[in-house]
Amino acid sequence: MKKGWIIAIVIGVLVLVSFMWIKGMYNNMVTLSEAASGQWANVESSYQRRADLIPNLVSTVKGYAEHESSTFEAVVAARAKATQTVIDPSNITPEKLAEYQAAQNGVSSALSRLLAVVENYPDLKANQNFLELQSQLEGTENRINVERNRFNELVKTFNTAIKRFPQNIFAGMFGFSEKGYFKADVGSENVPKVEF
Repeated sequence: MKKGWIIAIVIGVLVLVSFMWIKGMYNNMVTLSEAASGQWANVESSYQRRADLIPNLVSTVKGYAEHESSTFEAVVAARAKATQTVIDPSNITPEKLAEYQAAQNGVSSALSRLLAVVENYPDLKANQNFLELQSQLEGTENRINVERNRFNELVKTFNTAIKRFPQNIFAGMFGFSEKGYFKADVGSENVPKVEF
């Protein structure tokens, strides 16, 4: 009878230890996934700040350069497309991230064209409202870069955790899958050609 109790206790302890080990592994994956999702919200917030600055920038420039309407329309259209492209933080796949990044790149491209137009208007370049908006936009672009880098670091930590043995076995069972990274734009490895 004593032998039966000892075997039952040993089996009970092994089951309890296994359960605690799996629970700890699962909770770690949840923590890492939530950290990446939370950082994604910071990325979106930075992009939203840029989207919020664009109307003010466009209207300031519009007052000086009314005949540049195609440039203004391109900026507004790119902003509209970018704000409509949304990603569910619990499902950040490489494909969805590439779509989001493409929409944001459209905004960056349109803003570059808008800022190129500004070069033709010396009075605008000296306008205090414009200078302040331009400064805020530059700061926002820096924030976007910082938040994207932080996001990539957290995604790297999460992806590494769910690929390591034995967590990789349980990650699939619990529904955890690899998250996508922000990547450099195609062609960004080439040195830009600057002409004066």
